[in-house]
Amino acid sequence: MFRQLLGRLGIFLLSLVAASFAIFVITQALPGDVAAVILGHGATPEQLAAKRAELGTDRPFLVQYLEWVTAMLGGDFGRSWFSHLPVTTLMAPRLGVTGSLVSGGLLLAVLIALPLGAVAALRRRQWPGLLTSATAQVGMAIPAFWAGIILVFVFGVLLRWLPPNGYVPLGRDPGRWASHLVLPVVTLGVIQAAVLVRYVRSAFLEVLAEDYYRTARSIGWTKWRALSRHGIRNASLSLVTVLGLQLASVIVGAIVIERVFVLPGLGSLLLDAVATNDLVVVRGITMVLVFAVLLINAAVDISYVLIDPRLRAREAS
Repeated sequence: MFRQLLGRLGIFLLSLVAASFAIFVITQALPGDVAAVILGHGATPEQLAAKRAELGTDRPFLVQYLEWVTAMLGGDFGRSWFSHLPVTTLMAPRLGVTGSLVSGGLLLAVLIALPLGAVAALRRRQWPGLLTSATAQVGMAIPAFWAGIILVFVFGVLLRWLPPNGYVPLGRDPGRWASHLVLPVVTLGVIQAAVLVRYVRSAFLEVLAEDYYRTARSIGWTKWRALSRHGIRNASLSLVTVLGLQLASVIVGAIVIERVFVLPGLGSLLLDAVATNDLVVVRGITMVLVFAVLLINAAVDISYVLIDPRLRAREAS
């Protein structure tokens, strides 16, 4: 068990190093000269050279990369080239916004997908199952930004039940904080649930074909009781895998939704930094998001052993 954990930790660290290198290479390859953007079109070659030296963009690629990684290990993500504020200072108040949106959307997606996926599996040849599968297919085809705009128009503009955009910090007013997050969380959760329903349906269909499910049915258990007592735990392994893989999609969807609902999260900061060619901020935010995805995937790998006793017995032997 301990050896397996060390192996997964090693994979996590190697993936983190590879991701940091890829992020640095991609951001270096982006077109544009940040020195020219900062100084404007009237800058002389001497001024541009001096600005590049100040920013450190004139140094060799590997030197810049190693300095960036070394600073990050000490908790320093650098300073914005435009605001001159530390990247950590810019990200800190926005982490809670993105974290609330992602966690709320993912939780809502699971709460929707589990019962609907079970219905789609148990009633797959009847109209409830067919309708659920068809609705999920339609939901997968709807872009997140379009769904957000529709919800804003209906519930924020026509009915005026919820605020259409903006954000209020939790510490200032918990009620308004929750009301401003309802539409973004519902948008993200419903779109992701449409994807998860298909995976939940497939996982439960595999359980329905197992001997232990048929045995439970043969002794008089109902379909729902047999599935809830035996199916959910046995299907959870594949569901956890899908949730880990879907996390990246949830984060990307959150970036789009933050823009639609004017939420001051990491996604909005990232898009603004890309627009201004502020590569220090782009690298810092991307690295934090990649770290979160890799950490969740590592947790998913570890959870396999906790969920499935057969894996624990196999690793113990």
